[in-house]
Amino acid sequence: MTRRSVLTLACLLALGAPAGAQEPFDVSVPVNHLATLFTDLYGPRGLVVDSLATLPGEQPHTAHFTSDFQAHFAEFNTALVSQLVTLPLPSPASGFTYRFDPSLGVFQRSTQSFGPILAERAETVGAGRVSFGLAYQRFTFDTIEGLDLEKVPAVFEHDNAFLLGGREDVVTTLNSVRATVSQFTTFVTVGVTDRLDLSVALPVQANDMAVVSDATIQRLGTTDPLTHFFRQATGEVGTRRLFTALRSSSGVGDLVVRAKQTVAKGASNGLAVGLDVRVPTGDAMELLGTGTAGLAPFVVWSASFKKLSPHVNGGYQWNGSSVLAGDPATGTSADFPDAATYTAGADISVSRRLTVAFDVLGRYIINTERLHQEVFHALDGTSTFPNIAFEKASFNVLTGSLGMKGNLWGRVLLDVNVLFALDSHGVRDKVTPLVGLQYAF
Repeated sequence: MTRRSVLTLACLLALGAPAGAQEPFDVSVPVNHLATLFTDLYGPRGLVVDSLATLPGEQPHTAHFTSDFQAHFAEFNTALVSQLVTLPLPSPASGFTYRFDPSLGVFQRSTQSFGPILAERAETVGAGRVSFGLAYQRFTFDTIEGLDLEKVPAVFEHDNAFLLGGREDVVTTLNSVRATVSQFTTFVTVGVTDRLDLSVALPVQANDMAVVSDATIQRLGTTDPLTHFFRQATGEVGTRRLFTALRSSSGVGDLVVRAKQTVAKGASNGLAVGLDVRVPTGDAMELLGTGTAGLAPFVVWSASFKKLSPHVNGGYQWNGSSVLAGDPATGTSADFPDAATYTAGADISVSRRLTVAFDVLGRYIINTERLHQEVFHALDGTSTFPNIAFEKASFNVLTGSLGMKGNLWGRVLLDVNVLFALDSHGVRDKVTPLVGLQYAF
């Protein structure tokens, strides 16, 4: 059994196909790029059903159907992929930080804790010190705006639907979207001075996406089965068809360069400012990068009270114009959504060799496409079906983070962490695991 056959069977089960029901004819379409997966779903002509009916004057009847889903493929694409390509990177902050003690003439560790995992702290690694790290995360997205990604409804109306009769017929679809991302990040931090760190983080990403659309013709204004139908593999006339599109990609993501400067330092706390520069090294058409440069200034406050080290981060992400925010099918670009970011949490030194870290990470995404569910009212005046629509709006995304850093030996740290959704906004993964290693010298 091929991967496509397995996917089709799995999606039929996910979509709730009745037990023992005859499997509908599956149409598999070629996908040009991962960013055009939804655009390519029904082929270059869109959703067209078969018809043997003729119009007055013996003109052939072209049964073309459209929907808000189809007309706004770019918006659905933006709603999904804008978050696929802005996944949280592990913090390049070193687990070991040092301060020069002039009375002893040596460097000593400046904190007991090994620090946060996905957040920043004000402490720097120390002049001449280097921290190197590797981290792996796997995202399996479950919902979009609280709607199960394996059961996204969309209704297609006949073109010129204001005309009655056959124009009252609609095609209802139930769409199963599967998206997984494996992200392997390498990062290095160099202490330029006691107060200035420079860091570089480069993700390598593997994406796997598929969509299966289970389409059913609802004959609300016609009785002749030859007016609107789907030709089955056997040649018979039917009302149901599956459309399948899938594609995978892998490669480097967007390179992030970070500078962090400590601007105030007290006996038990400090304040730092920094700047992230995102370089669009990832292939946007394969959803490996944003397709645009970005700047993200940020501020960090952290403190150390014996074993407890709280921290607060705040920043703003400016983005340029990207094809992912426009229409990847035509190559049209638009402004990629900006976002305000904030994090609050703490790390606790449980022992000399173990630190526990927890955080609440927030992103306020500004003026982007949002999907919402609605009820579609058919032209026959009685039939209703679940549907989706789109609107421009800003929204907040909250994510929890809980993990630990263990000192395996010497200056080698093992990071283990889980991300978990605290709301249903945007595209969400319920639980995201992370495992990583850090080494400082």
